[in-house]
Amino acid sequence: MIFSPTRLEDAFLIDVERQGDERGFLARTFCEREFAERGLPMRIVQSSTIYSPRRHTLRGLHFQEAPHREIKLVRCTRGAIFLVMVDLRPGSQTQNEWLGVVLSSESERIAYVPEGFAQGYQTLEDDTEVLYQMSHHYVPEAARGVRWDDPVLSIDWPPTGERIISERDRGWPGLPA
Repeated sequence: MIFSPTRLEDAFLIDVERQGDERGFLARTFCEREFAERGLPMRIVQSSTIYSPRRHTLRGLHFQEAPHREIKLVRCTRGAIFLVMVDLRPGSQTQNEWLGVVLSSESERIAYVPEGFAQGYQTLEDDTEVLYQMSHHYVPEAARGVRWDDPVLSIDWPPTGERIISERDRGWPGLPA
């Protein structure tokens, strides 16, 4: 795996390295030891797959409140997404900054989303599937979010005529100005 730091403090993009032969290939997508060697704590306690049948589906921006904050590994296993990570950590050098990156089944790239970050994505293709691996169990009472179109963040989402967004995601509050 090739770990690349992003401009957001403690957030990484990870490219898998294929080892192939006439049978196909093997690509490691997680190794606790490799993460630890880079100072990236990660213990996977839960994995989830999310399927979106239609492009322009927007999910997020989600996080869990302390003491249930979680690290997420996000990988697009079918189709493509525009993933957004937002640093919400008080005192961070990149607090309230966001990063957008395309993840696709072709690139096999993985995003390491640290604790204290909100995260969401917009699908870029029909029939898109996303794999999440989390360091903490989902706790419904700790689930929080930030408005996807918060003016403080000014996220530059990919243009679309119509976005598919749940009522819950439309109702998240914005950040204090």
